[in-house]
Amino acid sequence: MSTPGPVEKEMESLLTAAFPDANFALSNDSAKHHGHSGDDGSGESHFSLSIEWAGFAGMNRVARQRAVNKALGDLPGQRVHALAIKATAPGEGR
Repeated sequence: MSTPGPVEKEMESLLTAAFPDANFALSNDSAKHHGHSGDDGSGESHFSLSIEWAGFAGMNRVARQRAVNKALGDLPGQRVHALAIKATAPGEGR
């Protein structure tokens, strides 16, 4: 397991602040995309996020993804090329 870089640490901090008591796993998938479109050579261009938060109850998939992207500010699309998001509320199927 590698040490999280500055972008990953910033993402974790923003997610923790925006989604109190959420359970999440952020995975840096950049090595799988080395040399592909969007790979900026930083080693922090592609991520996957699985997040479970009670506040997502009653929200549809698009609203949940928008909430995550809003929490991350300019990271998606600016410093992060790709972010796969799986957002669920407690008790929903995984």
